[in-house]
Amino acid sequence: MSVMVDLVENGRVRKTTLELKRCYNLGSATRKADTAIAHQDEVKKIGIAIAFDIPAPRIYPIGADNITAAGEITVQGEETSGEVEIVIVVTDDIYVGVGSDHTDRALERTSIVWSKQACANVLAPKLWRWSDVKDRWDSFVMRSWVDGRLYQECLTEVFLSPEAMLDVLKERVADLPARDFCVFGGTVAALNKSIGFGRRWEFEMAQPDGDAIRHGYDVVNLMNEIKPGFRVPLEKRL
Repeated sequence: MSVMVDLVENGRVRKTTLELKRCYNLGSATRKADTAIAHQDEVKKIGIAIAFDIPAPRIYPIGADNITAAGEITVQGEETSGEVEIVIVVTDDIYVGVGSDHTDRALERTSIVWSKQACANVLAPKLWRWSDVKDRWDSFVMRSWVDGRLYQECLTEVFLSPEAMLDVLKERVADLPARDFCVFGGTVAALNKSIGFGRRWEFEMAQPDGDAIRHGYDVVNLMNEIKPGFRVPLEKRL
């Protein structure tokens, strides 16, 4: 999948097109279990079960065609939501940034894996070179908003480091590409401990000196374009 981004290297911006082959979404990729448990509890409240028999961080492979930096995504229902996540991109070097793992929560009740593939992973089109920021990485602030309301806020220090996440993939993924893949590194619970839904999602990663990566996108429910009486049910069983 081709995604145009700005790579920031030693303060200089280099425009390039990423040609991604794979994406891996991680779940429960936190340094302390309590951080992950808070998010697990909020999804449990809406009927989503975590595969606790699989060791954390759990890996959800995603087709690279699901990666976008667009300002609009399409979904198939009202129960979808974003969540701010660390993004790691491996090309000729390692780069870090921020994104939103948009998820179909209704489908997630049946399968977390399927739900991740059903919606886009939104990548902010700006990345920092990891070697330039690693010494101060733990002080970065991550935030997300839904329809203008602050939804999530945390420090990057609550998550495994990008290097640790890549080590997990090297251990657990057969034939991991040497380059041209990305990682979405898990999330934290909402500030109000409840999964949110909305039309507009925004997110950022900010350094203490004010440098930041910000992006946002609108969510379009395609089913709303079909007139009432002609909408195929999202779920229908015998």
